[in-house]
Amino acid sequence: MLSRNPQLLKLFSRTALFGAMFVALSLSGARAAELVMFEQAGCAWCEAFNREIAAVYGKTEEGLRAPLRRVDINQAVPADLAFIETERLTPLFVLVDHGREIGRIRGYPGEDHFWGLLGVLVAQLGKPETVKPGTGEEHAQLHEKSLYAND
Repeated sequence: MLSRNPQLLKLFSRTALFGAMFVALSLSGARAAELVMFEQAGCAWCEAFNREIAAVYGKTEEGLRAPLRRVDINQAVPADLAFIETERLTPLFVLVDHGREIGRIRGYPGEDHFWGLLGVLVAQLGKPETVKPGTGEEHAQLHEKSLYAND
């Protein structure tokens, strides 16, 4: 029946191709950028972030480029995030892109400082020449120091 109807055969072939591409991308483990927030119940700074940032984050340019993903530090770290060196401090924000850590923000420094620090990290997305292997922690710390040096 398929061989008698070229349009149906063409549709079937395209559907199979797109399905195969979707499965290949899903299994590759390479995820687009996301901001991983390590949190825990009862964390006052996590609650401050939720009040001041969480509701609008997904609507911002940063939120569209790196959606927020929450991970409870009292649970097992998801397998696709096993490369991240976790800490007991919450909240811990780690910007990841395609299985690599770009940088991190330790704690919640308040709304104004959070957006500034996150902007520095997001600016590094898509610029592999600026991302060095490792945690990216050094980059965030240097940028944080430069921000405070201008005060």
